[in-house]
Amino acid sequence: MTDKSYKSGFVTLIGRPNVGKSTLMNHLIGQKIAITSNKPQTTRNRIQTVYTSERGQIVFLDTPGIHKAKNKLGEYMVNVAERTLNEVDVILWLVEPSTFIGAGERHIVDQLKKTKTPVILVINKIDRVEKTEILKYMDAYRKIYDFVEIIPVSALRSVNIDTVIDSIFKYLPYGPQFYDEDTVTDQPQRQIVAEMIREKALRCLDEEIPHGVAVSIEKMTERKDGRICDIEATIICERDSHKGIIIGKGGQMLRKIGSQARRDIEDMLEMKVNLQLWVKVKKDWRDSDFMIKNFGYDKKEI
Repeated sequence: MTDKSYKSGFVTLIGRPNVGKSTLMNHLIGQKIAITSNKPQTTRNRIQTVYTSERGQIVFLDTPGIHKAKNKLGEYMVNVAERTLNEVDVILWLVEPSTFIGAGERHIVDQLKKTKTPVILVINKIDRVEKTEILKYMDAYRKIYDFVEIIPVSALRSVNIDTVIDSIFKYLPYGPQFYDEDTVTDQPQRQIVAEMIREKALRCLDEEIPHGVAVSIEKMTERKDGRICDIEATIICERDSHKGIIIGKGGQMLRKIGSQARRDIEDMLEMKVNLQLWVKVKKDWRDSDFMIKNFGYDKKEI
């Protein structure tokens, strides 16, 4: 018999690249899991994070952004994102505050119209606009789709985050939890470590490095005393010129990426980390099926 007081279900977070999905996810869950960077196309896989409370459990699928694909990796990301829309109980669509609804948003609306899943619109970054303007933005979106709710938030300043959680619970089915209370993500640690290194690389490098950066974890072993974890990782880029930029003068840039990533990894693993980084060039890896699979993207998902 289903417990009529406990709810559990799956929620996906969609939106164009860079609208703040990962930041919102981190604030909803209360700790850092999804990687955040101010460059688009940061989240490549469906990061599952789990929110558990007395009321119920929400399993979040943070999909890659829905957009028109330019290469095989892009196609993979879009397919994963669009298929997720029909597999979940609630869709959260995150947008920036604007009355202009461009082609990217209209493309998302077209995808939403193919599903029966309830959609909550979340207008993010309201800390950047006048309060009086917010109603105009809500109105503009109300005209293009029948949302079950529209919630203005500031993910960065944690404004209205509780309201988002309350609204999600309204639309979730009753049922037992899927994961233990202390489960926060089902991603293997190696994958999260790779993403953390990639985040620091994106943050530290200038615009001259496009998104052709992947991270491969070669070795991750805990020492016998359980105090130190040795990690060896390779940053893969597409051109020789990029390799030089990632390493930097006298290895300075690579050291910077490594020390920033190490701090985050130590916080997650709750132990000291000995991190060694290398850089390799693999031309056009984003258009190679083999390499996409090699970096942890499952070809079956396409």
